[in-house]
Amino acid sequence: MSAHKARRVLDQIRGRSYQETLMILELMPYRACYPIFKLIYSAAANAKHNMGLNEEYLVIIKATVNEDTTIYPYMKNPSWKTLSGALKKPDGYIKRNRQILCVIICILVGEYGTKKINPLGFRLATTQGHHSLWFAQPKNYSKGLQEDQKIRECIKNYVQKNMRISSGVEGIARIEIQKRIDLIQIIIHMGFPKLLVEGKPRRIEELQMNVQKELNYVNRKLNITITRITKPYGHPNILAEFIAGQLRNRVSFRKAIKKAIELTEQADTKGIQVQIAGRIDGKEIARVEWIREGRVPLQTIRAKIDYCSYRVRTIYGVLGIKIWIFVDEE
Repeated sequence: MSAHKARRVLDQIRGRSYQETLMILELMPYRACYPIFKLIYSAAANAKHNMGLNEEYLVIIKATVNEDTTIYPYMKNPSWKTLSGALKKPDGYIKRNRQILCVIICILVGEYGTKKINPLGFRLATTQGHHSLWFAQPKNYSKGLQEDQKIRECIKNYVQKNMRISSGVEGIARIEIQKRIDLIQIIIHMGFPKLLVEGKPRRIEELQMNVQKELNYVNRKLNITITRITKPYGHPNILAEFIAGQLRNRVSFRKAIKKAIELTEQADTKGIQVQIAGRIDGKEIARVEWIREGRVPLQTIRAKIDYCSYRVRTIYGVLGIKIWIFVDEE
């Protein structure tokens, strides 16, 4: 069986699920289907019995046929030894092609994760904690998530409208929500709380009243507190808002990213990576640009990494901003 015939079959199964691959190999009328079928079936059996994986989640991510040359010694006399028992030197060498069939079954979609994962969820219970703390019955879980989303949107809209300056930076790093039977505790971590509170000390009470009206809380009390972040530009959400404001003002994306990196260096971070995707600088073809400074070990679980994704609307369209900040390693 030549490598060309094997590749003709592998091109049809690459990227497909395990069950779909078996069905295709059974129906295709090529001689190469049977050995490939046996190889994939054996690999899936090993994954099931040795690693405890479910066959329904297996996917073929790589399937190749490697043509490699192997050198064999050539002897005119078939005897390798002389009468004294010493080994003879070979008279020459012959090159022959060796075909290696390599099929890698991937491991998993859904149950054991995919290629990309959110860095915050990847580090839960190690270096990251939950931003919402409450318990609910399974049938009421979706309502609780929608309620948290409404609370965060209401707070962000109020802060954006009532900031003392129109810089476009809300300064909200994160919003923590803790729910009890008769009390909802909301903690707003802000980088510039003076821009909101200065001049009107009762704005927190106004914000509390707006949230209560938005969600129609009658039997539950609502308590909102604001805490100040010592190094605001060391948090990716505030940094993304800064970059978004620069892009809205038609500043070059490289200047905006370099300025943001300078601000994070003042916050004593160990590394940062900024990525911008979309019609950058108004170009007709969308592309992805990124800059990294320092270390950003995404595969190390004990590394404390803050992450955010942010959308900014410009006159050219929507741009996506992603920021990874390596804070510390525990």
